[in-house]
Amino acid sequence: MMNQGNTMRKITRSGLQRAGALAGFILAWAGTAAHAVNDLPGGPAVRQLNLPPSATRIAEEQIWLHWFLMGICVVIFLAVFGVMFYSILKHRKSVGHKAANFHKSTAVEIAWTIVPFLIVIGMALPATKVLVAQKDTTGADLTIKATGIQWKWGYDYLKGEGEGIAFLSTLDPTQRQMSDNGGVRAGQMAPDDYLLKVDNPLVVPVNRKIRIITTASDVIHSFGVPSLGIKQDAIPGFVRDTWFRAERVGDFYGQCYELCGKEHAYMPIHVKVLSAQDYSAWVALKTREAAAAKPL
Repeated sequence: MMNQGNTMRKITRSGLQRAGALAGFILAWAGTAAHAVNDLPGGPAVRQLNLPPSATRIAEEQIWLHWFLMGICVVIFLAVFGVMFYSILKHRKSVGHKAANFHKSTAVEIAWTIVPFLIVIGMALPATKVLVAQKDTTGADLTIKATGIQWKWGYDYLKGEGEGIAFLSTLDPTQRQMSDNGGVRAGQMAPDDYLLKVDNPLVVPVNRKIRIITTASDVIHSFGVPSLGIKQDAIPGFVRDTWFRAERVGDFYGQCYELCGKEHAYMPIHVKVLSAQDYSAWVALKTREAAAAKPL
C-alpha cells in the first residue's frame, strides 16, 4: 500500500508539472499574440486567408486563376462525393436494393475519358496564358540582377536608368537584435514590418517593366514578392529571370522562398516603388554617393 501511495504521488506530481509547463506555454503564446502586428500594406496581413492584394497585372491574373481553379475543384468535389453518398444511402441493402451485375459500359467509359479531358483543357488554357505572360521578359525598361547570398540580397542595376548602381540589402539590425533576444517582449510593440525591414530596399519606378535576373553565390535561394506576382529561384552558376510592372507606388514585401540555411528566416525582400520623378531623384542621389566614395 505504501508503494502504491508513493507511486500515485509521483504520478500526480508529474502530471501537475506537465500541466504547469503547458499553462506556461499557453500564457507565453497568449502574451505574444497580445502584441501581434497589424496588417502590413504590400505584405502579409493578420489572419490572412487569401492571396495579398495585387500591384501588377500578372498578380491580378494569378488571383483570378487561383479562384477559377478553386471553383472547378469544389464543383468536382461536390459532384463526386454527392454521387457517392447518394448511392450509399439510396441503394443500400437495408432498403431492399440489390447490387447490379455488369461487365462494362462503353458509354460510361467514353464519358469518364472525355469529361476529365475537357476539364483539364479548360484549366490548362487560362493557366498557360498566365504562365507564358510571366516568362515574357522582353522589352524591359530596367534590368536588375538579384543575387542571393547567405543571408542577404545583392542588387546590381545592369540596364536602364540607374545603370551601375549596386548595393547589398540585409535585415534591419534592430529587428535582428530583437529576434536574437527572443522576439517581442511583454510591453513591447512589434513593428508591422517585423523581420521584413531592410537597410537598403530595391527601388524601382512605377509603370515600368522591370526585369529581374536571379542567381546565387552559395546555395539555392528564391526571390519572391507575392503582391508583384513574382517568384523565381536563384541558383548558383545559373541565371533565371522574371519581371513585373508595378501599377502603383508603395512598399511591397517578400522573402527568400527556398530553405537556404540556418538564417533563412532573416532574408527579407523589400521593393520600394516610386514615381518617375522620385526614382530619378533617387538615382541621382545614389550616383553622387558612388562618386563620393571613389578614391581620389
